[in-house]
Amino acid sequence: MKRDLRGRTVVVTGASSGIGRATAEAFARQGATVVLAARDMDKLEEVARKCRAYGARALAVETDVTCEHDVTALVDRAMSFGGIDIWVSNVGAGAVGAYQEVPLKAHEQVIRTNLVSHMIEAHKVIPVFLQQGSGIFVNMISLGGFAAAPYAAAYSASKFGLRGFSEALRGELACQRHIHICDIYPSFVDTPGIAHGANYTGRKLTAPPPLLNARKVADTIVRVARHPRPTTMIGLPTSLVRIAHAMSPEVSTRFMAGFMNAYFRRAPRAGKSAGNLFAPPMDSTGIDGGLRSRGQRATVASFAVGAAAIGLMALAWQAHYRGKRR
Repeated sequence: MKRDLRGRTVVVTGASSGIGRATAEAFARQGATVVLAARDMDKLEEVARKCRAYGARALAVETDVTCEHDVTALVDRAMSFGGIDIWVSNVGAGAVGAYQEVPLKAHEQVIRTNLVSHMIEAHKVIPVFLQQGSGIFVNMISLGGFAAAPYAAAYSASKFGLRGFSEALRGELACQRHIHICDIYPSFVDTPGIAHGANYTGRKLTAPPPLLNARKVADTIVRVARHPRPTTMIGLPTSLVRIAHAMSPEVSTRFMAGFMNAYFRRAPRAGKSAGNLFAPPMDSTGIDGGLRSRGQRATVASFAVGAAAIGLMALAWQAHYRGKRR
């Protein structure tokens, strides 16, 4: 049944920029009451003002989702509206660099941010859903939940773990007809996240085309809130990566490693930084990261064709090799 979102209470974590901000605004346009969570209160209030301009009620709550106390307080503030209908667990971070060159505390923080925080959020809101007899918990994962990303080892571990956690939780709640655990798997998205992330490579980071508009991801989350489903893929690369990795994890991982090595050889030099791992970013609260240049959009078709061709050749080579071994 299609759900009317007007008046529903929606909590969005990581709401100060990128997908989180786009999602908060998308729900606000539907007339939902939005409770916004992030670490920077000033930037969060800016998003809240934009949501109120759409005629929605909006509450900004300064929250570090890796802190259990903060998440408990967030639930309490959201409950002041009489209940929680939808919870979008959106916070994510990354640290790019050779595994042994990235500080261990950075790896640990990525795991806390991308996995433990989602577990804390679910641990606090699932009892609310059980008491209400209904609720939707949306987990923002990524194509990284299906295929490992060399030079982002902790990110890969966290996303693989988050997918496993979400599937296990969905199994536990399978008998609850009106409680839904929904996973979102977008491909690369044009947000400030790349610029905000930790970078220990010494090279400038970007993301390969085709890049999704964060608003498209937000609109998909709204649709999932109306029509809950367990797993939602966004962007052709996610589906291709999922299939290729399922058929040949070794080939797809080696291809990704080769791609990353080639990129680092030609990328401009940049300073090393912990980014937003341990503190909020100082700059943009916007939705877009400015990575969808005309040049990148022009190469989308050729990139997709090339990636598909390489994947097919790899699978064909593997099938031939296995045939020879038999």
